[in-house]
Amino acid sequence: MRKLLAATLGVLSAVGGFVDVGDLVAASQAGARFGMAHAWVLLLGVVGICAYAEMAGRIAAVSGRAVFDLVRERLGPRVALVNLVASYLVTVLTLAAELGGVALALQLASGLSYLIWVPVAALAVWLVLWRMRFRLMERVFGLAGLALVVFAVALFWLPTDWAALGRGALHGGAAGQGWGAYWFVAVALFASTVSPYEVFFFSSGGVEERWSGADLADARFSVLIGFPVGGFLALSLIATAAVVFHPTGTSLGSLDQVAHPVVLAFGGAGLAVAALAFFAVTFGAALETGLGAAYAAAQYFGWQWGKRVSPREAARFHSVLLVSILLGVLVLLTTIDPVALTEYMLIISAVALPLTYLPILIVANDRTYLGDRVNGPLLNLLGAVFLLVIIAASVAAIPLAVATGMGR
Repeated sequence: MRKLLAATLGVLSAVGGFVDVGDLVAASQAGARFGMAHAWVLLLGVVGICAYAEMAGRIAAVSGRAVFDLVRERLGPRVALVNLVASYLVTVLTLAAELGGVALALQLASGLSYLIWVPVAALAVWLVLWRMRFRLMERVFGLAGLALVVFAVALFWLPTDWAALGRGALHGGAAGQGWGAYWFVAVALFASTVSPYEVFFFSSGGVEERWSGADLADARFSVLIGFPVGGFLALSLIATAAVVFHPTGTSLGSLDQVAHPVVLAFGGAGLAVAALAFFAVTFGAALETGLGAAYAAAQYFGWQWGKRVSPREAARFHSVLLVSILLGVLVLLTTIDPVALTEYMLIISAVALPLTYLPILIVANDRTYLGDRVNGPLLNLLGAVFLLVIIAASVAAIPLAVATGMGR
């Protein structure tokens, strides 16, 4: 039981990264349009994020310092500033989308416009980040996000052709939608699985929990349980959409459509559980991105930071946190669609990915910080290959977005 509770940081990191408001629609849209043809993207993303999250957790446990803190010291303030600016902009846009996702989930449950719920969602996120202890927060919202497993359960109630799903995952293709759209969706899904704030949050969370070299086993367990769980939940969204919508070619674009397979399986009770799951995963993602923005700024400038530190002692950290939430609210009050916002954010995130993952690989091989706990040859090979995939996605993201009209 202690090890399972220790994995909640990984679950919160993964659920917040794999299954946020954009992924709720994007994964379902991928299943509706292409069936199981993008299952390989999630598998690739899980393997890669596990490798880099393990590096980030090991850096935190051995050095006692968060990744962004060491990136500035190792690469210099100018290079790290570019990383900070890109990371902060992407993270704040993601935070805005997640606050919008919380509001959309509340709209689904209440019938009231999501814009009414935006300030309520922002206030709730700020109160949790201000008052709730880090370990309690990760356990409550990390475990609550597992309510999304209702989509996996629904597959057993729906008329699921398991053999067809398997064939679609192994031999699926563009399904008449065009290869440009297929690869655009692949890049967007990939970016969602390896969002920059995931590793920064995970590393900073390890420092919050005061990991040491003796905690490396728990850190690895958290990675190997939490992130595959996030990938499994995202895969369940693709699979249910593939079963219900792909045969008819239905196009999806809203949370009530995403919930439809669960409603077909379980009726009103299914809708209630789906609404709860949507709220939990988007709220957890909002917590993660809010902290991620404040972590990055505070660690770059060398400020006191952390939820374990009182607001009086870490005033600048908490100020950045509050300002980031307010910026997210202002973005949403332009009435931009939160789902569309996340789709654009994923493309921007894909472009910025190398700025996050290359420094982690460099620090994870620096004996000044890790001594004999640096990467081994196998992990370096995996990290290098995955970095090449990240660079390819970064280069392809904008041309694919332009050429396909955002995958339309």
